[in-house]
Amino acid sequence: MRFPTIQKTVAVLLLSATAVIAMAAEPMKANENKPNSHESDQPVGDTWITTKVKTELLADSAVKGSDINVSTVNGVVTLAGVLDNQAAIDKAVTIAKNVKGVTDVDTRALKLRK
Repeated sequence: MRFPTIQKTVAVLLLSATAVIAMAAEPMKANENKPNSHESDQPVGDTWITTKVKTELLADSAVKGSDINVSTVNGVVTLAGVLDNQAAIDKAVTIAKNVKGVTDVDTRALKLRK
């Protein structure tokens, strides 16, 4: 059955296109006078990082990338979701850490499936 492979390929392509559009749509400069402390100093960079991490997770067969939510604020990637085993969690963390621009990876919201 090739359908899941096609789905992953389409998802990776869509996420990659989203990153390119996000980078082209906004200039890369820090927000000024931000009222919300949860806003990033580098929103375009963070959008690119989130998209790149998610794309890499989806492309890796050892990690169920569709089971992991990814968000990034100021280069800190937060991974959330439920995975089958510790090896998958470790692999997801390694993938995220290897993406350019990632300063730290928060895994408090990653859990093992019971």
